[in-house]
Amino acid sequence: MKVANAPRHIAARDTRGLIKLVADRNADKPLDATILAPEAGDSIQTVVMALKAGLTAEELADSLFPYLTAVEGVKLAAQEFTEDVKTRSCWE
Repeated sequence: MKVANAPRHIAARDTRGLIKLVADRNADKPLDATILAPEAGDSIQTVVMALKAGLTAEELADSLFPYLTAVEGVKLAAQEFTEDVKTRSCWE
């Protein structure tokens, strides 16, 4: 997911980067993540916790994340496994 689709990065006017989640499609299990974006350290910690807790990609996508934070991009990336997040009302 391009961070240009994450509200926090849009508000900060810094839309450089991406959030990439890799998951086992059959087991719906996240396997890895790459985050190249501002505030990536905070976001990657969330992915680490999700992996340690054994969350599925669907559970990660359904988790509550604070609005207008960089870590919300992790949720959006997980949601992209099943939907196009750019079609939501908060985007241009």
